[in-house]
Amino acid sequence: MKKISILTIVSLVSGSLFAGNPQRVGSAGASELLNNSWARNSGWGNVNTAGVRGVESVFLNIAGIANVENLELAFSNTQWLSGSDITINSIGLVKTVGGSGALAISLSNFSYGDLIVRTEAQPDGGISTISPYAAIITGGYAQKFTESIFGGVNLKFYNQGLPNLSVSALLVDAGVQYHTGKDNRLKFGITLRNIGPSAAFGGDGLSIQATVPGGGYSQTFSSRSAKFEFPSNLVIGGSYDFYLGSDQMLTAAINFQSNSLQKDEYGLGLEYSFRQTFMARVGYTIFDNRIDRQQTNVHTGLAAGVSFMLPMSKDAGGNNLALDYSFRATRTPFLGTHSLGIRLTL
Repeated sequence: MKKISILTIVSLVSGSLFAGNPQRVGSAGASELLNNSWARNSGWGNVNTAGVRGVESVFLNIAGIANVENLELAFSNTQWLSGSDITINSIGLVKTVGGSGALAISLSNFSYGDLIVRTEAQPDGGISTISPYAAIITGGYAQKFTESIFGGVNLKFYNQGLPNLSVSALLVDAGVQYHTGKDNRLKFGITLRNIGPSAAFGGDGLSIQATVPGGGYSQTFSSRSAKFEFPSNLVIGGSYDFYLGSDQMLTAAINFQSNSLQKDEYGLGLEYSFRQTFMARVGYTIFDNRIDRQQTNVHTGLAAGVSFMLPMSKDAGGNNLALDYSFRATRTPFLGTHSLGIRLTL
């Protein structure tokens, strides 16, 4: 009871730090930090804050890496908003250390394809193309404090830019998970994500050659880029496992995400598991549209996914290879967001 009270106090205090503020969404940057590129948990709408484990915890709740038994390696490819030529490739590794701790590293690379360079003199292009990029590198540590409480901290290095313009920043995540009840069926999770100072773009892309008025000669003029804030958020979630006999389990999860620079989110999801070898999941997320009564997010809220776990040894709890797929529905003209992942547990 004392543990639950502590978690409740933390959530209430943390909740005062954030409130959905869609009026400021235009001043936000680094939206890549909100994009879940991992196939397993994106398949039920990112609602598994309380029960996530393994590599995917670097996005949802860093505390979950402490639930890995030895080592997990994961790779995922995401076709973000199919038809937009945006691709996200992610790779991550989690390794237990010291008996009750775990370390995690991950890299997510965002590719936006080739864009045509246009100028005032050549508005139709024909000069060259540029390739915008973004990358997120994370390093995290989590500790299993008791059989019920897990906590961790995650450092994120964010970099985005063009060949002549870029921005970099260091951000922090922190998260807690609490498992209780018979067989730890009841789970709670709280995480703060993307905490860091404002940043601004810099580089030669902010300079221009122009003729000095009345001077008869050219000079380089530079302008300053306005600072932007990072999309920090507070996420609170809970889940419960329903055992359907000895071979089947149904997990229900609920989630609330308070965003600092856009509308708050509410999510609900279900995952069905058969002998821990086949899993199917579905989730739905809604946004707090009370201010403008409009759906302003490209994703409609529906998500679904499946996983297949392939044992690589006859021993129970031995090495496993897992294949994950998820689909997130989008509004037209896009054809949904598709993620395909591979996980190896040793």
